[in-house]
Order: sequence, then C-alpha cells, then structure tokens
Amino acid sequence: MPVMKISEIYITNLTKEDIESVVEIEAEAYGKHHWSKSSFYDEMSNNLAKYYAAKTSDGELVGYAGTWHIIDEGHITTIAVKKEYLRNHIGEAIIHKIIEDCYKDGIKYLTLEVRVSNEPAIKLYEKYGFQSLGTRKGYYQDNDEDALIMWTENIFYDKFKSLYNENCKKLEELIEIK
Repeated sequence: MPVMKISEIYITNLTKEDIESVVEIEAEAYGKHHWSKSSFYDEMSNNLAKYYAAKTSDGELVGYAGTWHIIDEGHITTIAVKKEYLRNHIGEAIIHKIIEDCYKDGIKYLTLEVRVSNEPAIKLYEKYGFQSLGTRKGYYQDNDEDALIMWTENIFYDKFKSLYNENCKKLEELIEIK
C-alpha cells in the first residue's frame, strides 16, 4: 500500500456521520479487538468526551482521536491514523488539537495507555512531554500485551508550554493545520 503525502489537514469535531470511516480505521489499526460502532455512538453522547476527525482537503477522514475531560485531567481514549497516511504528522496534528482544547478547558494533565511495542506512538507522546509512569499488565485483549501508562506534567507549567510551543513551530513547518 503506497503512502499518501499531504501538506494540510483539517481537524474537526467528530460527527455521527464520520463513524463508519472511523470504525474502518479502528479495525485496520487495532485488529479484531477494536471498538465497535456502538461504542463510538455511545461516546458521541458522553458529556465528558471530545472526539476529533482529521480530514484531507477533499473531506476524506484519515485519522481520529477521543479524550475524556474529567475535572482537571484529559484522558486520551483512542487515536489512530489510516495506514496509507501514516508519517504525515496527522497523529501529531490531532495531539496538538487535543492539547489546545485542554488549555481552553483548564485541563492540567493528560494521560493515556499505549502498547509497549508501539515505538512510533511512544516517541510521539514523549516528544509532547508524556512520560511513562508504569504499566498495565496484559492490558490488550488480542495478545495480552502490556500497556505503558503515560502522563504529562501540568500543561500550564512553563517547561511544558515551552516544549509544546517549540513542537508547534516545527509542526507548522511540516503540515498546515486548519
């Protein structure tokens, strides 16, 4: 499968009309133990949840993510990019949007779980200040793989903001986010 190259991405709120495409990417990314269509519909009515769609200029949905905003914590529940669009900084653009929304909502900390074998994702999260603070043994049902539990420090701290702003400048040179 050839890798598609793009220079701009549109990050919007996920809608119910997007779920068919999301489930296709979800199955491609996570195999048979992926979230169901009904899980995504349920999340759309969850008052704590914010879901994002990454679309090309012609409207093709090529990535998505979801977070829960609980008090002062943002938990990234899921994130994936269509395989042929990997390495286009789409996942990074989505992380950027999640952090921007966390700033707007007064969310101080971000957390997530990621497969211990998913080195590209771990590197992306570390780039944005996430640190591994433990593991969840046998977290993934398909192969009993462990998950790293990753957290940021307070995103309002100068150290985090400095790293975030530096990453944003570099990202803006690579892809236009709309």
